[in-house]
Amino acid sequence: MILHTEIVGDGETIVFLHTGLQTGLTDFESQRNYFSQNYQVIVPDLRGHGKSSHDDVSNFYYDSANDLLETFTYLNIESAHIVGCSLGAVVGLLFAKTNPQKVKTLTLSGLTAEKPSNWAELHQESVKHQSELVRNDEIVTYFNQLHGEGWQRFIEMGKDENFYPFDETRDLTNLQMTTLFMVGEGLESERIGAILYPKLNKNVHVSIIPFASHLVHTEQPELYTNVLEAFLDSNMKTG
Repeated sequence: MILHTEIVGDGETIVFLHTGLQTGLTDFESQRNYFSQNYQVIVPDLRGHGKSSHDDVSNFYYDSANDLLETFTYLNIESAHIVGCSLGAVVGLLFAKTNPQKVKTLTLSGLTAEKPSNWAELHQESVKHQSELVRNDEIVTYFNQLHGEGWQRFIEMGKDENFYPFDETRDLTNLQMTTLFMVGEGLESERIGAILYPKLNKNVHVSIIPFASHLVHTEQPELYTNVLEAFLDSNMKTG
């Protein structure tokens, strides 16, 4: 499936992969505006989001990684810097694992490396919060306009306690490209990755962002952008 994409700017290509229930244009806005001054910035809508409508989200992460490959082929993109948060980070990670030749660098945030011991409790809290969304008429109207009425499939997907691919997010061992893991200081479950990932792979760099939690790129956009820019600049000098 070829994803709907928006493209702005010229230069080396950066692909920003949005979080769940957002789109290419509603997420990473600050970073898109900044990096488009010197890069070609591509922001796709992942399957079932925005204008990339799709009924099948049963194998979402792996299918989305394949969607991204098909989109690269369609757009004649040989390789790109991949940046993703949360849902988009998982898709970016799987894409990098299966198509390493397509990834110049990989930047991940909002990623949980290991299954927390209290995962069942955390998951139930998340399910409760998401269930409240579909009872809020204003929120339902907003997401209907953004994605069409099928967006509630992702609420159903999230009810499965095994929906998160911990086997994949824990294993960064074989990543060949230089990788940056950015994590907000506010979530212990995500901070574990800052310790684990560099031990698994010397190609992984870590940045802990203060006064931020899951969505570091929106909670601390200037810090996030500065770190990402330094990472990309460093890679160009050594690459």
